[in-house]
Order: sequence, then C-alpha cells, then structure tokens
Amino acid sequence: MSQLRPFQALHPIQEKAAEVAAVPYDVVNRDEAAALAKGIPLNFLHVSRAEIDLPLGVDPYSDQVYEKAKTNFKTLIDSGVLQTDSAPKIYVYRLKKDSQQQTGIFATYSIDEYDSDKIKKHERTRKDKEDDRTRHLLSLEAQTGPVFLAYRGLPQINQLVSQITSQEPLYDFTAIDGVTHTLWSATETNPWVEAFKKVPLLYIADGHHRAASASRARAELKAKNPNHSGHESYNYVLAVAFPAEELRILPYHRILKDLHGQDDQTILHKLSENFVVTPHMDTNPLKGEFSMYLSRQWYRLRPSFSVHTQTSVTEALDVSVLQNKILDPIFGIQDPRTDKRIDFVGGIRGTDELKRLVDSGQAAVAFSMHPTSLDDLMTVADQGEIMPPKSTWFEPKLRDGLLSHWIS
Repeated sequence: MSQLRPFQALHPIQEKAAEVAAVPYDVVNRDEAAALAKGIPLNFLHVSRAEIDLPLGVDPYSDQVYEKAKTNFKTLIDSGVLQTDSAPKIYVYRLKKDSQQQTGIFATYSIDEYDSDKIKKHERTRKDKEDDRTRHLLSLEAQTGPVFLAYRGLPQINQLVSQITSQEPLYDFTAIDGVTHTLWSATETNPWVEAFKKVPLLYIADGHHRAASASRARAELKAKNPNHSGHESYNYVLAVAFPAEELRILPYHRILKDLHGQDDQTILHKLSENFVVTPHMDTNPLKGEFSMYLSRQWYRLRPSFSVHTQTSVTEALDVSVLQNKILDPIFGIQDPRTDKRIDFVGGIRGTDELKRLVDSGQAAVAFSMHPTSLDDLMTVADQGEIMPPKSTWFEPKLRDGLLSHWIS
C-alpha cells in the first residue's frame, strides 16, 4: 500500500511555465546553470542555484546563497508569476522526446513510508549534499523539485491516466533540449488515492538527496511543533511516480584521468587475465561486456569468467564487475565516490564524448557501459542492497519549478 496525497501546488501561470521550468539543480554545474538561465530572469535556476546571481567564487553553501534563493523565490511569488492552488489536487506529468514517452503521477508521498523503507532506496547519499538541500527547502519553506519515483504499473492507474490525458492540459511546451512537458490537473482526487493503495512499493529512481533532505526537514519541523499530528504538509515529499515499464535508463560511462603509471601494453596484458580483449568498432557493448577506448582504439572486453558466481545481485552488475575486476586492481581506483582520478559521463552525451575526452588529453582511457536495467535496480532495492555510484542515468529529466509543495 502506498500513500499518495493531493496538495495545494505553487505553480507558474500558464503563459510563463516554459520560462520558469528548469533542469534539476544537480545535473548542471554553476557555469552551465548560469548559461541556461542567462537572459531568462524567471528561470527557476535563479532559485535552485542562486549562486549564479552572486559574484564568482562565492561559496555555494554560504548564507548569502540561501538568502538569495529565498529572495528570488519571493520575487516570483510577489510578481504573480507563481500562484498557489485554491484546493488540493493531483497532477499528471508527461515527458516526451522522440520515441520516449513516460507519464507519471505528480503528488506528495509519505515520508513515513520513506523512513520505514516502503519507498525503496538504492543509493547512498552524501551529507554535504543533504545539508545543502535541507537548508534550501527550509529557507524557502517549500519543496521545489520533485523526487523521481518508479512503481510496477497497474491497469487501474493506467485507466485514470488515459482518462485525464484526453483532456485539455494545464501546460504543454517543448524545452530547448527537445523534451515536451505536458501537465494535467485532477480535482477529483479520491480515485487516485484509492488506486495507489494497491501499489505495494515505490522505488526512488532519481532524487535520493531530495528525499533524504525532505525527511531531515520533517524531523526538524516536527521537533519544533508541540502540536505535531502527522498530517502536516511537511510529512510528505513532492514526487512524480512513473510506471516502470515506461522508463528508460541510459548508461553511465567512466573516464580515467591517467593510466596509473602504466603503458598501454601493460594494461592490455592485465586485462587479458580476466577478459577476452579484441579491437572492435562497436562503442555500445552488450550486457555483461565493456567497450574501452585507449590511444585512439576501441576494444571489446568480454569476461572470461562467470559473472553469475558473484555473491550478490549488486556484485553481478556490470558497474560492479568493472569496478572489482578493472578499475580497482588495474588502475588503483578503490573508491569511485571520492577518487579524483575518475569521472562519469551520462549516456545522453554519447560515446563520441568519451572519444573526444581521450583524444583531447582530458582523459587517458574511457569505458563505455551497457545500461543497468530497471529490473536490476528494483531487485537490488528489494534486497536492501545499494547500487554502485553512478549506475543509472534517467532521461528525460523532470523540470524544477513547475509544481512546488509548501511545507509550512
């Protein structure tokens, strides 16, 4: 059983939605955020990444950044660009790019279920990133970016989605990256609430830090509220839940900045101890294999051992095999979360980007990955295990600023 709750959303007026909507705060760095928001004063990056409106070099975790975010948020509200619904609603949110289309339920979901692991997690969070988003949402008194959830689809929910998406949408626009965002609102909410009671589990696909921060903020607000009842808005997290069968995961590739003091022949020899290594032009490997780009040559790496002998579901994942059989023993990358010699390239940028980085000398070697499957992600979460870092890249991305959730 999953709790879904309607909410009084804060959202842009219809004619300004496309200007307000912004990519998630954590998929761009400061310079990229500044470039995307340049000349668009309503863009929500001025709230989610408020350091772009402060001098270069300002600590992104300094007091003035959170104050600037609060000021920019208030300006959008005071100007009438953002308005709060008069009654709680549930929304349906569709993202479409080329042949990929996914339609999710935009609402608030129980933090109690998150804390008790009924909303399944597959990723560890970093305290510094939790600290940042917790402070951000407490400064704004609102959750402004949704968590990306997945669930195993149900016919009853599919039918409700089909009914509402035949109606006139609230928003319908195409962003500069070619993704079309369409949003419908439902004032008759009880059928949705009842339908989600039949969803046994929800899974965090993306947004672990947002969810963890919502939980931490709830704990702080609960401690300050002597009349806490459990029904306050801060007990729920803003999220969009998509049926798993509609989702697409792209690979998360790896690049290394050096060869750990070795030459090409030494690396190829070490690889041959566990892999069949052959020059190959295919840059997109099959499941269980890897493509490596080294010195302007692509190689296919096919394991010569049985992956199924690995002791857990997580260890059998391609990203784990790469880490345990190649990155650690051959290149000395023991902890990819903290080692500065490794970087990650989201699959949306393609393998041409890997080639460019190596050919330009910005990287010494690159590994192209097969995408992790959603079934693997759910299995790992069901077993209470943790995915290796940078295992999944979901595309297309949700937009921040379309719907916000007041927590006070």
